[in-house]
Amino acid sequence: MFIDGSPHLISAAAPAHLQTLGADFDLVWCTGWEERANEYLPGVLGLPGDLPVLSFDRNPGRGHAHWKLAAIEAYAGPDRPLAWLDDALNDACRTWATERAAPTLLVETIPHQGITDRHVTRLTTWARAL
Repeated sequence: MFIDGSPHLISAAAPAHLQTLGADFDLVWCTGWEERANEYLPGVLGLPGDLPVLSFDRNPGRGHAHWKLAAIEAYAGPDRPLAWLDDALNDACRTWATERAAPTLLVETIPHQGITDRHVTRLTTWARAL
């Protein structure tokens, strides 16, 4: 798929995976696409409509923090359980997750594979156990 002239790979299984996860999670776009995610992705992924979108400060101001952390923290707050699925998690993400008061699950994907059946099973099992 080409978006704004750039190729993007989206797994053929991604629509079904996201629809399944939507039954147990409040899905939120947490992507560098920011508000543009709702312009392109719901139709491609078979989602019913727009999702909330996080906006990012590209200079998070804390050491080697991941550039998405501040926006995720602000959106979820300290007490809301959170699962974060991403292909670029780092040590700052893992440290942040272990320090949160609320249940937090990080699931790292492989960029060329995206969301797999194994990820969906892990996420739904975790959510239903809360």
